[in-house]
Amino acid sequence: MWAARDKATKTTSNRDPTTWMNYDPVWLRRDYWESLSHRWATGPWQERSQAAKHNRAALPEKNVHTSGSVSYATHNQKLHHDLERAPTFRELFDRTHKQKGTDDYISESARKITETYDRMMADRYAEGTP
Repeated sequence: MWAARDKATKTTSNRDPTTWMNYDPVWLRRDYWESLSHRWATGPWQERSQAAKHNRAALPEKNVHTSGSVSYATHNQKLHHDLERAPTFRELFDRTHKQKGTDDYISESARKITETYDRMMADRYAEGTP
């Protein structure tokens, strides 16, 4: 849906969703597109959009992952298939927060999260504890 909105914005050279109505994607019914365009133009939607935009800009390192538009559920399914078992949280996190082909995390924040997670799991499940 983001790509459809982006294309309509570029085609119309306008960020106002009401101007996008004649630029509906071929895969979506026109009446649905018109309804969505009206909703995107409303005050509450615009307020939430601006708040989210501000939040993403305020902490850019906290909003980084390598999964693109692929959901975590899909990554989980693929890992389950590859590993022939359910992946751990750490395996899923690594899959979505490491650069492909390397063992490097994409941000310092991601590296710290894994260190904290590993330390907490070691403390919680230390040998000899119930």
